[in-house]
Amino acid sequence: MAAPLADRIRPQTLDQIVGQRHLLGEGRPLRRIIESGEIPNLVFYGPSGVGKTTLASIIAKRTKKHLCKLNGTSASTADIREVVSKVGTLEAVNGILLYLDEIQYFNKKQQQTLLEFIENGDITLIASTTENPYFYVYNAILSRSTVFEFKTVAPEEIVPAVERAFHILSEEQGKPVEAEEAALHRIAFACGGDVRKAMNAAELCTLAAPETDGVLHVSAQLAAELTQSSAPRYDREGDEHYDIVSAYQKSMRGSDPDAALHYLARLLAAGDLPSACRRLMVCACEDVGLAYPQIIPIVKAAVDAAQMVGLPEARIPLADAVILVCQAPKSNTGEASIDAALTDVQAGKIGSVPRQLQNKHYDGEDAARKGQFYKYPHAFPNHWVAQQYLPNILQGTVYYTPGDNKFEQSFATYWERVKGKKPQAQK
Repeated sequence: MAAPLADRIRPQTLDQIVGQRHLLGEGRPLRRIIESGEIPNLVFYGPSGVGKTTLASIIAKRTKKHLCKLNGTSASTADIREVVSKVGTLEAVNGILLYLDEIQYFNKKQQQTLLEFIENGDITLIASTTENPYFYVYNAILSRSTVFEFKTVAPEEIVPAVERAFHILSEEQGKPVEAEEAALHRIAFACGGDVRKAMNAAELCTLAAPETDGVLHVSAQLAAELTQSSAPRYDREGDEHYDIVSAYQKSMRGSDPDAALHYLARLLAAGDLPSACRRLMVCACEDVGLAYPQIIPIVKAAVDAAQMVGLPEARIPLADAVILVCQAPKSNTGEASIDAALTDVQAGKIGSVPRQLQNKHYDGEDAARKGQFYKYPHAFPNHWVAQQYLPNILQGTVYYTPGDNKFEQSFATYWERVKGKKPQAQK
């Protein structure tokens, strides 16, 4: 069985690698390190299909080191020891370069096993991960390695690679493969920045292309049909998930409906309805809040409707609610106020509940003044009466300061009149 096209046409030089110019462009640090021939331990961090494995192979060839590949999802400590057993042999006369893919799946003990050998220089480690290495890689390995972040490859950089793929496929098929310009762009844009996925899509299009007069024709329609199920890059447990939901909420907070709808679409395309609903509900409370209090039940109704009808129809009430949140005035006074109160509580500033607020109707022998003396606000004009509510230690503390929106200002004006004092200005 033939290897996938992405493996058959894997770049052989640094200049053939698609994207990553910030790392491999002329004069960039990683390129200078590679060209020096003295390779330190490295950690490549970034999404799949962007050249991490390819670069490790190129480094091994340039340094003439024996390349060993392990995958963190399946490799064991015994596999590491087998690699170590090759140290000093004729097979690895110039040293060993161990490429450990998905290192985040190695447990702490397995990662510790590597330390002795990468520290004494017997093995040069290049580890790759799709997750943030500072969260998943053992600190002792990080301190002995240099981390380089690989970026998602832009579609315009992938188009030439797709053209090259069709050229090679034409040679392999023994007949011309003609791809429409629109087909090239469709494949490049549909792969979500994953070059490997683009190569596989090109191969699939070639296999499915109709033949006319000995020529295989790849139309834009064929490319669309074969790439339409190509889901955007997304992992519900990985960095990409948290990046998307963060961008989703920050776009709503920033009142940008177009960006918010884009990230909503990415969540829904990945089938992540729960995250789309949860962040929307949080944003309505946290970022709109008291500037438009009615938005909370409105968004809750939209979320309930979305969960009731499910996808794909759920996109409609969610889009309505996302646009409403974006366009609504903003206030975070509710969040800021409760956070300030929590800070005091966590710092131990609590004190005893004032006697008049306690839930008891008797006094102990030690009570200097008998009676609860609670004043029922509804028995007074405007349903308010001055009395102490905060514990003694917190008297005078202000957690809530009205925002500068019309709702909070109207409430503040009302209580200024009732209480006979001017509310504090917005900070």
